[in-house]
Amino acid sequence: MVAFNHFNFNVLDLEKSLAFYKEALGLAPVREKEAEDGSFKLVYLGDGQSEFTLELTWLRDRTEPYNLGECEFHLAFRAENYEEMFRKHQEMGCVVFVNEAMGIYFITDPDGYWIEIIP
Repeated sequence: MVAFNHFNFNVLDLEKSLAFYKEALGLAPVREKEAEDGSFKLVYLGDGQSEFTLELTWLRDRTEPYNLGECEFHLAFRAENYEEMFRKHQEMGCVVFVNEAMGIYFITDPDGYWIEIIP
């Protein structure tokens, strides 16, 4: 038997990403792992409701943004307060695509990852 555990995003500025995920989606660190030599840090974010986590991987020596290519992947969140979240994300300036026909929209994080918001 297997179960979902986490999804990973590589981030350039860990503090900026942590602040974004807290403000935009209410995610908070639930677990961390840091290399003894400080070369990397993993921070697992949780929603306080499920066991699924988002792993943010930060590499100390990384200086350039990641090339996300076609970005044909995304993380999705269900929002019970969809309209309220949409307004908040518009105010934050992070809404990148709205699909009215499907009733969904996407936001982007500081590293360019797309996150789907569904009602």
